[in-house]
This record gives sequence, C-alpha cells and structure tokens, in this order.
Amino acid sequence: MTRKSRTIAGAAAATIVAVSLALTGCSGNGASTKSHSTSDAGSSSSSQAKYDPKQKVTLNVTWWGADSRTAIMTKVFSAFEAKYPNITVTAQPVGSPDDEFNRLATDFAAGTAPDVFALGGSKPQDYGSQGALLDLSTVSKYLPYEKDYPKFSLANGTVNGVQYALPTGGNAVGMLINKDIWADAGVDVPTGTITWAQLDKDAAKISAAEKSKGIVGLDLRVQDILGTYAAQENNVGLYGSDGKVAVKSSVIKKWYDQEKAMVKDGALPDPSVIAQNWNVTPDRTLFGTGKAAITFGYSNQISAYTQGLKGANVALIAPPTDTKNSGVSVLPSQFWAIAGQSKHPAQAALLVNYMLNDPDAAKLILADRGLQFNDKVLKVVQPLLDPNNAQGATYLENVLKVGVVAPIQPAGAENETQLAQRTESDILFNKTSSSDGADSFVSELSQDLASAQ
Repeated sequence: MTRKSRTIAGAAAATIVAVSLALTGCSGNGASTKSHSTSDAGSSSSSQAKYDPKQKVTLNVTWWGADSRTAIMTKVFSAFEAKYPNITVTAQPVGSPDDEFNRLATDFAAGTAPDVFALGGSKPQDYGSQGALLDLSTVSKYLPYEKDYPKFSLANGTVNGVQYALPTGGNAVGMLINKDIWADAGVDVPTGTITWAQLDKDAAKISAAEKSKGIVGLDLRVQDILGTYAAQENNVGLYGSDGKVAVKSSVIKKWYDQEKAMVKDGALPDPSVIAQNWNVTPDRTLFGTGKAAITFGYSNQISAYTQGLKGANVALIAPPTDTKNSGVSVLPSQFWAIAGQSKHPAQAALLVNYMLNDPDAAKLILADRGLQFNDKVLKVVQPLLDPNNAQGATYLENVLKVGVVAPIQPAGAENETQLAQRTESDILFNKTSSSDGADSFVSELSQDLASAQ
C-alpha cells in the first residue's frame, strides 16, 4: 500500500500559541487546564476503551527526528497495518522537537491534535498537568506496562499518580569523538576522563591543525550538556526532587565563562556558527557532516550522528568534568503519549503497544529511541545492534551500574532550551555579562516552574 504522510513544517512565530494557553481548551471532556483528561473511555481502569476489529479508523502520529527515523517508522507502520488491517496510520514527522511542540500547541487549541505523538523532557508533565493526555489506565488492556518497566522509567510520564506517557527507552549524555580527525590533527585521543580545560586545549589544537579543511575541534549545543555540567557541580542537575531549580547562578556563570574561553581559544567556532547549529538534526551538525572532531549527544544518537560519516572511527566516552561527578544519569529518551481528545483511544493504545513492546517492531526500531526499558524487548534488540549502537548500549549499561537517576524534569521547564540558547547568544555576542546572563537564566526558569504549579 502507499503510505500516507504529511510533513509538518515549523509554525511561523506569529502563529505559535503558547502551550499553557493552547491546552486550556484541549480536553475532550471539557476538563479545566488542571484536570486529568481522558477520552470517552472514561478516567479509570474500570472504564476501559473498547476495540472493534471491524471498525476502520485512521490514526495520526507525530514525532521529530532525522529522515533516517522517518524511514524506520514507515516500516514500523506498514508492519502494524499488516497486523491490524482495519487501522491506517498517517505519519506526520517534523525535523526538530520545537517544530513538533509548536504544532501540537496549535493543534490542541484547534481540536485537531494527532492521536499519538512523541514527547520529551518535561513535556509529559506539562501536557499531563494541563489535561491534554489520555490516562493510560483506561487502555491498559491494550497497552500493559506496569510489570515490564522499572518504576524510575515511568516517573516522568506520571502526574499525580496518573500514567500519561510511556518511555521509548533510555539514554545518557556522552562525548562523541571522531578519532580519525584527532589522528589527522596529531592530537592524542583521551584514554580516560579529562577536565574541561583539557578539552579546551585539545579542541583548540584540532581547530588549528584542521583549519584549512574547515574543521573545528568542538561542536557544542548548550541544551545537550548544560544539565550534565550542572549535575557535576551539585549532583542533581538543573532541577531538584522538589520540582524547583537546583542549580545556582554561579554554576551557570561558570559554564558560560568556559564557553567564552573556548571561543577565544579557537576550540569552538564563531558564535554565529554555534547559533546556526542549535536545532539542526544530528546528521546536519558540524560533527555529523565531518566538520568537527567532538560533540555531545545522547547514547541512542550515535547512528544519527554518524550516518553521513561513511565508516569514520567514532567513540562515545564520558564528558569532561572538574569534579568527582560525571554528571551523567539515565534519562528516558522520549515518550509516546495519546491525546485525551483522540476518538480512537483503544486503537491508539494498540499502536503504542506495538511500537514499544512488540518484538517485530523492536527489530526495526532497535536503539533509535533509546535502549528499551522492557527487558523482554531489550533481549531481542541487543544482539541486532550495529557496532555504533552496541557501543551506545554498553555506555548506557555502564551508567546504569552507577545507579544515578535524574530527578523528574518538572512542569514549566519547557522553555529551558530556548532560555539556555538565548542566554548563550547574549553572552557570546557581548550583549550581557555572564554574571547577569546566569542570574537571568535562573530567575526566569524559576518563574516558569512556579507559574506551572
């Protein structure tokens, strides 16, 4: 059959509806923004949605990612439709998380939200607390999860005891290095954990040695490393277990001072180049196009970063640190959630269950969305991983052995990335001092969290 697909472009700035406002009217049952919305199936496990195998329905599904992820999902949906011929899946992929979240805000307000969609970071908390998501206990017959997932992996998708989203898998931040570029530049690859000063020194040497080729030492996106850096200093990261900002402005200042030094030393490219690469997909980053020797990314993204590097020798190692803490913890990579206003909750639950828990789907998805928390599925996936993804799996397993689990990213944290980027821009372009920028970052983020309570 011919797959239906609608690519969603990022909403224009003038038409973006703030999530906190857009979700006000999103509940299918007229719930207020602070209620827990479900579909017509009801709000408890005793009121289960019903699946009729004779009923023909269409499910709209949205996620973000590179073209390689879309290719994977096309195969997954075809296999799902073969198993459930009465259900047709319309794919609605976007490039970046911001593209998806902007579109979701608009679609929820208009009552046209997709049935199933990917979420990340604090989004399950934000959408769940606003009454936008389906209570998964109402479809547990078609989407069982309690026995197959460790409790910590479910926490980010739970609001006030209600499960609204399920993790696609786990990942952890690491430092990706292109060993071929290091060797060509004549710089020794780290054999153990290094300091941030050493990273600056090594990256600057690489930039100088590879300048004629247009290659820089370090490709850095602040949203991929700031939380890890904070955790190195305070053991928890940006947020505490109380749902409040835990990082001090002095730590944020220290980070941005370090970035300024890296730009000055040549370890990082010009700030204009840094800003251009804030939100591109991994394959289009400087590292992903062979124009940088080092970057920071998540363990499940190795294939995405290396798909265009054609056999490059890439390694995933622990990030630099100036403390005894690596700052690295296991995080849910993404989540699948179902819209509370979906007209087909049972069918949507079957699709989510297929993507998360079916061995046939797992053989196609592999580690693209993280290393599976469902141990039964993980045992199917691990023997099939290519060398790069196997390396990512080993890295994640080593992090798991340490037993570090990050606090839940609280509701109200959805603007963290944009705030970190804006602060980075203002400081690197000398529009503000690192001290004032750091104070503003902590103050604005704290206000966002307080407003979401």
